[in-house]
Amino acid sequence: MPVSLSSEHKDALVAGVEEAGRLVLEIYQRDFEVEHKDDNSPLTEADLAAHHALVALLGRLTPEVPVLSEESGEIATETRLGWSCYWLVDPLDGTKEFVNRNGEFTLNVALIEHGVPVLGVVHAPVLGVTWFGEQDNGAWRSEGESRQPIHARELPDPAEAPWVVVGSRRHGAEAFEAFCARLPATECTSMGSSLKLCLVAEGKADLYPRLAPTCEWDTAAAQAVVTAAGGQVLDAETLEPLRCNRGESLLNPFFVVCGQRDARWEQALAAALAQ
Repeated sequence: MPVSLSSEHKDALVAGVEEAGRLVLEIYQRDFEVEHKDDNSPLTEADLAAHHALVALLGRLTPEVPVLSEESGEIATETRLGWSCYWLVDPLDGTKEFVNRNGEFTLNVALIEHGVPVLGVVHAPVLGVTWFGEQDNGAWRSEGESRQPIHARELPDPAEAPWVVVGSRRHGAEAFEAFCARLPATECTSMGSSLKLCLVAEGKADLYPRLAPTCEWDTAAAQAVVTAAGGQVLDAETLEPLRCNRGESLLNPFFVVCGQRDARWEQALAAALAQ
């Protein structure tokens, strides 16, 4: 059954994510230890503190809805595939950015219904910014006391203004450069975490090609924000919307985030994938 959240529950969700962000920020501002998982990705006490805070928050708000977090214990595939509705959480997206203290990390919570991210909260503790999006109800950006609706923008005429393209700070640089080289006039920049998707949702960027591996928890919350803001997150091969919980693997296909479809970037993407 779809989850129906009241405005009070949504406010409590956002407030709880921001409170978890304050826990993360306290750890960020002092010395902390860095461990490594089996795949050699970093793990800090901030990842675990945010995980526990967010799982507890969701348990209070919707005790009947299961939660899948990057830091959850192993959940049997057949159990997960039986979920029609669940919360998908990345407690700290951009742990390498956290360790390097560049501020480009986020907390991410998404509600998934039948494979579709229908609601998402993305919070950037260092920036003090939160993005929220809900299917059919639009998206907004909150900073301090200010909360403003956001919208993906139409592609500008490249003869008048360059297309703004964002890419990963650490992954897929060669494919990203190949993609950008085939576009009209562009302004390219790199950064970490789900901030890149949020820039497209805000209309501050036009395209984000991700031509390197990610997991579903890396993208789901920000995908909900992007789509609620009028943009799209598309499988790079098929140009169909990205979906969650479709099989044994939680890896995403390569994808592209856009405010607007256009044959020029679609051709550049196909060429970058083919090289």
